[in-house]
Amino acid sequence: MNGWRPATVVAASMETPTARTLHLRVPERGSVLPGQHIDIRLTAEDGYQAVRSYSVAAVGGDDLLETTIEELADGEVSPYLINDLEVGDQVEIRGPIGRWFTWHASDPAPVQLIAGGSGVVPLMSMIRARESSGSEAPFRLLYSLRTPETRYYAAELDRLEDTHRLQVDYLYTRQASPGSSRPAGRPDAAEFAERVIPLAEKPEIRVCGPTAFVEQYAQWLVDLGYPTATIRTERFGG
Repeated sequence: MNGWRPATVVAASMETPTARTLHLRVPERGSVLPGQHIDIRLTAEDGYQAVRSYSVAAVGGDDLLETTIEELADGEVSPYLINDLEVGDQVEIRGPIGRWFTWHASDPAPVQLIAGGSGVVPLMSMIRARESSGSEAPFRLLYSLRTPETRYYAAELDRLEDTHRLQVDYLYTRQASPGSSRPAGRPDAAEFAERVIPLAEKPEIRVCGPTAFVEQYAQWLVDLGYPTATIRTERFGG
């Protein structure tokens, strides 16, 4: 659906000190594909409007949608959604939107997910869709983030690792987790190559994160010989 319509906040929780997960009830939501996003529009009393796009993290019954929002210090929309929006309040949304970045549970190919910071949100929708569908497609997540405290969906990812449903490789760039054998810092191309599904297994690849992150990792994939047709990207920021 492309028109604007109201969505009601039915639950909310802090995912990290600066990120909040919102559970929205959207009447006549329709179908949602893993990897799609919604637009949220806020309107001020003087009529000024601001629109931002946020990835869908999960869908549920009763027309529910879930999204996780990272607060931007100089943002117009995210500070309100994180600090002021309350359960029972309404926002306007449009969508779900986008089909290029999606994943289909009927696809048996291995999937390599690569996330930079909040770029994990649409990838989490794919992980959750895989679980709910019973798909046995192998999934691996390479998750780059600054510190352990900024990790989204920590308990859920830990559980999936413990049950061997998902392999997760964390790359902490500023502060490593306690007991980690890998020091904090950005990877080089050689380390990156060791942490992705091998080319011979013909994985489908989804990369999401800040523009510079996506461009660097996508280039490494191309340099390693992964076909460009299998690499789908989504980026945010300038």
